[in-house]
Amino acid sequence: MQRLYDFLRRHPTWVDSFWAVVLLGISGVSLISVNGASDRHGPLAAAFPIAVVLSLVVALRRRMPEKMLVLAAAMGFAQLGLDVEVVPADFAMLVIIYTVAADGARWASRFALIGGLCAAPLAQIRWPQVDSGSVSNVLIAVFQTVPFALAWVLGDSIRTRRAYLAQLEERAARLEKEREAQAKVAVAAERARIARELHDVVAHNVSVMVVQADGAAYVMDAAPEQARKALETISGTGRQALAEMRRLLGVLRTGEHQESGEYVPQPDVEQLDDLIEQCRTSGLPVDFKVEGTPRPLPSGVELTAYRIVQEALTNTRKHGGPNAGASVRLVYFDDGLGLLVEDDGKGAPHELYEEGGADGQGHGLIGMRERVGMVGGTLDAGPRPGGGFRISALLPLKSAH
Repeated sequence: MQRLYDFLRRHPTWVDSFWAVVLLGISGVSLISVNGASDRHGPLAAAFPIAVVLSLVVALRRRMPEKMLVLAAAMGFAQLGLDVEVVPADFAMLVIIYTVAADGARWASRFALIGGLCAAPLAQIRWPQVDSGSVSNVLIAVFQTVPFALAWVLGDSIRTRRAYLAQLEERAARLEKEREAQAKVAVAAERARIARELHDVVAHNVSVMVVQADGAAYVMDAAPEQARKALETISGTGRQALAEMRRLLGVLRTGEHQESGEYVPQPDVEQLDDLIEQCRTSGLPVDFKVEGTPRPLPSGVELTAYRIVQEALTNTRKHGGPNAGASVRLVYFDDGLGLLVEDDGKGAPHELYEEGGADGQGHGLIGMRERVGMVGGTLDAGPRPGGGFRISALLPLKSAH
């Protein structure tokens, strides 16, 4: 049955043609039987061709609805002019009114409504009931108008429903495109976040390892114990870098390993002591002070604060030159967290800070600004009077996310 239904849906003209043949057969039987007895429907020579044309209207109603509507109207006027009373083939007028109301042009739909409302009164005027009064004829005309009005209302309802469904489909398609666009934006944002994290982890830890390796090589013969401590620092720093990189790369995977807690947690302000101690061990003097009352902060603010300090100290170590020192101030306000990182280095030009690395290919301050912007904060960075570099950031707590 489903295959038959699909076949009929793919060939609507065949279905209409079948019903047109049925309508023509019923009309022919009615004309022959009734006209042979009383000539009630008018001259058979005129009535039969009209029935044939009205059956053709049914057969081609979906292929050319507007033309078939005009043809049906012409047959109606021909019936009035040739005195051919209502025949079964006039059912085609109801069919074509429904069709143009559902699928035809707007002008055709309005024409069908007007013609349908006028058809029954014109027929009643042309062929009144001789044994009924004027009131009865009017009531009969009104009653016969109802099927024409219902056919148009049903067709117009189908048109409205189709338009509504088409609008829903269009809206669904638009929402799907918007979701795809949002997904792409989210993927790009996640890639940028991971790139910033990787930059901070690699730049800081690798720079510490390079400094320690250079120091170990320098004192290898003169102070083996100091060289051994430097190598231990390199080993610990490398493990820490690997752990953080595994955590970052873990967000790109799904499955048991990510959910098992294998990766280290996100760094926060409590780990700044370890970070600064690592910098001191690598040979960079750092003065660290905390002002205000420490309290729990949103994870985004804590991670941003940690990464800013990490990047700033990494840049000091890379570009500050020999004998450079740094200071870090962490200030707890009522509605935010303040950061101040300064150094007194007089090494590489300060333009390198803006580029983020000595090769001009890094993302130093660019990454900082992106991080601060994500939590709704502000960042001020630039040279200090008398030499060195200053980075100042204010991270609000209410707009952090």
